[in-house]
Amino acid sequence: MTLAQLLSGTLAALIVGTVMGQVLRRTARTEPVRATVANINARIAAWWVLCGVTALALLLGAGAVCVLFAVFSALGVRELAPRPTSLLLALTALQYGLVWQGVFLTAMPVAALLAIAIREMAAADTARYLERVAENYCAFLIAVYLVSFAAALHNPTLLFYFLLVVQAGDVLQYCWGKLVGRRPVAPRISPNKTWEGFVGGTLTATALGTALYRATPFGPYQAAAICVAISLAGFAGGLTMSAIKRRRGIKDFGTLVKGHGGMMDRMDSLCFSAPVFYLAVRLLADRVYRQSGLSGR
Repeated sequence: MTLAQLLSGTLAALIVGTVMGQVLRRTARTEPVRATVANINARIAAWWVLCGVTALALLLGAGAVCVLFAVFSALGVRELAPRPTSLLLALTALQYGLVWQGVFLTAMPVAALLAIAIREMAAADTARYLERVAENYCAFLIAVYLVSFAAALHNPTLLFYFLLVVQAGDVLQYCWGKLVGRRPVAPRISPNKTWEGFVGGTLTATALGTALYRATPFGPYQAAAICVAISLAGFAGGLTMSAIKRRRGIKDFGTLVKGHGGMMDRMDSLCFSAPVFYLAVRLLADRVYRQSGLSGR
């Protein structure tokens, strides 16, 4: 299965979703249903933009993908860090420069910690020093380092497959939760995330990823196992971002993406699942990994 086939299937799904959304908008009778349909339509509209930009970057090559993800990460850092600085943006650019060159796994976590600690020390303000270092360092790790594992795949078909499964899992968990969700997973953190939505979304995203296994170097059983793993990691990422928002007393990280909130609201599942997928490729299909022209070592 080629990238063109995956993109064509995604385009068809967006067209069907848009048509169904408009039909539901015209037939919705109650206010709660109208609100849910309006939210879904806003998400679909945002997906047209996000998918279009991502598809263009994938078609242009690894350099464009690194630039696109660097922009995503920079926007995420600005939302996560308590006081975004030029240092964090410089570290973001350096991380994706290393990703482009295929040498990124170990250097930057150490360098970033040292740079952030020295930067905060140079501010000559000892109040909440450790807290400031920890918050800025976590912002770099989550929004930049972990997310960069996706760009490090350096294979457009495999990358789009990963993004498709993870983001479809988000959408399907939301839909299952709205349809049959009753029992919250963590009511004090995110009362809208339910066990029914989690299980239903994970199973259907896994079914989707397994059906598209020919886009990967894996067999169907390997693809299914990997899809379960990245769905679980993605859900954990979503809960983590919800906990951060709850701690800050905010609903969303921003209003950048209509229907989705801020950039970290859109990347919450990506930041945890990207390294899981990357390492799964390395561990389960190392020989095929090299033959497929993937890099990142």
